[in-house]
Amino acid sequence: MTRLLIIDDDLDFSRIVANRLSSQGFDCAATHHTSDALLAAREHQPECILLDMKLADDSGLNLIAPLRQLLPDSRIVLLTGYASIATAVAAMKAGADDYLTKPADTATMTAALTGCRPAPTMSEAPMSPERLEWEHIQQVLKANLGNVSHTAKQLNMHRRTLQRKLKKRPASE
Repeated sequence: MTRLLIIDDDLDFSRIVANRLSSQGFDCAATHHTSDALLAAREHQPECILLDMKLADDSGLNLIAPLRQLLPDSRIVLLTGYASIATAVAAMKAGADDYLTKPADTATMTAALTGCRPAPTMSEAPMSPERLEWEHIQQVLKANLGNVSHTAKQLNMHRRTLQRKLKKRPASE
């Protein structure tokens, strides 16, 4: 059985994912706090790690490099409900092997964790204006190191308007 560590602050979600992936041949362990993640990784020595990007008041992006250093041969898959090109690039640069958006079905998670996922193909349809706006906001926010006030000034947008846009999920393509 392949050992899998699930790092997600949502207890119900991680329990459901563990049940789904256990039926696919994974030996699942879970941790729900960023402070316990490295200790759990050291203790369980997983071959695969499913890491949520939004962990309470922290980001799973900050855990990728230390996890990669601790377990260089483990496959790290970042899972997020707030996908953007900027975070996907940041995750890959930090050392993630794959990047999935929620909701992800069992087959997609299994393929990503085992490395059998086909390469994405370019779609014929261009991104919607709402999706392009979301991507641009994420890039500017990242360039401003997460500072909402500076980002709002740079985008010539009221800070509260930007905060409302950031609370929404990205527009689907």
